[in-house]
Amino acid sequence: MLYPENTHSQRIPVVVILGPTAVGKTEIAIQLAERLKGEIVSADSRLFYIGMDIGTAKPTPSEQRRVPHHLINVTPPDRTWSLALFQQRARQVIDDIYTHGHLPFLVGGTGQYVRAVIEEWDIPKVEPDPALRDALENWATQISPQGLYHRLVVLDPAAAAQIDPRNLRRTIRALEVILRTGKRFSSQRQRRISPYHLLRLGLWRPRQELYERIDRRIESQITAGLVKEVKNLLSKGYAPDLPAFSAIGYREMIAYLQGTVTLDEAIVQMKRTSRIFVRRQANWFKPTDPTIRWFQVGPQTIEDMEKAIKEWTNEIYDSG
Repeated sequence: MLYPENTHSQRIPVVVILGPTAVGKTEIAIQLAERLKGEIVSADSRLFYIGMDIGTAKPTPSEQRRVPHHLINVTPPDRTWSLALFQQRARQVIDDIYTHGHLPFLVGGTGQYVRAVIEEWDIPKVEPDPALRDALENWATQISPQGLYHRLVVLDPAAAAQIDPRNLRRTIRALEVILRTGKRFSSQRQRRISPYHLLRLGLWRPRQELYERIDRRIESQITAGLVKEVKNLLSKGYAPDLPAFSAIGYREMIAYLQGTVTLDEAIVQMKRTSRIFVRRQANWFKPTDPTIRWFQVGPQTIEDMEKAIKEWTNEIYDSG
């Protein structure tokens, strides 16, 4: 399938594949991209970091060779990619994919990153304030990261609802913007009309089935060498308190390597935190959202989704 050249009057078609962790987005997106001359733009903030492969369930090198993947392995763990930078790069990549006649697939479970692109967020342009950040980090040391998060809940519950309480970096950034501007962080994310023709396809499984898949994935990550991966990252000099290591699996393995928990305790915590994460993901993409077409993962999922995409693209070009 070839896609016509983009013009100023024509919005770029983008297929968005979303859903919770471990639902099966990676393999399904790859198969669809193979069938439909597509390329994958990752919208999973955990996949940015070089060397963090096993714990993030990053597509394997062989999977990445099947179709082009973008915005994976773009930065070392000690250089955090901001939401604004991701948004900028994702726009560039989507435009490039379409320009050479391929279909962009935006794939991921990080709702904030997906929506920043497809809803064309105008992210607050507030320059970092190192002194304020240091003060907030010191405050978090005194009252705990969870205590700092609760301060955000009081000041801006809408922003707090979209942030993982374990993600101290994002909590600090939200508080930084609030304190610098005197306005709620959530109110400053202005949205404009999307430049894309969007087809939002959601994947779901029954909750218990999803939890069982998560448990099996975590057990396979341990078998595949997650402990060694984390040990290697720390041996390269990366600090154990880096924001990148707040990703599920890394903080727990660091605690194990530091001797504060047993390996079994770390695994139990990974499974528990993953279940909480799944429930938080549902806050971003709700089953009742009329803009999302949901597919229960099963034997016919690929064929059904391929048919939906083909019908959608035909409608776009017939109407154009």
